Amino acid sequence: MELSQTITSLSGSIRMEKGCRRCDFCQSIEDENRLFLLEEWDTQENLMTHLKSEHYRVFRGAMSLLKEPYERMFHTDFHPAGMEEI
Repeated sequence: MELSQTITSLSGSIRMEKGCRRCDFCQSIEDENRLFLLEEWDTQENLMTHLKSEHYRVFRGAMSLLKEPYERMFHTDFHPAGMEEI
């Protein structure tokens, strides 16, 4: 519960950071203990700035509340020119 509250309060601030396109906090409908923080950044530079930010340090501190190890994944996405129309 404390972790969820911390992430919820952080997500609004993260959305205001330069380059943040998306910051969604979700819970699995199959397992209420599975939580997801989905972020989308416009450039790698802005992502790296975020990963060095106070918001991210607070987030990492909140992760220490977990009883089990957590998984962190990064996905790279690109949009070829002209794909917006399809």
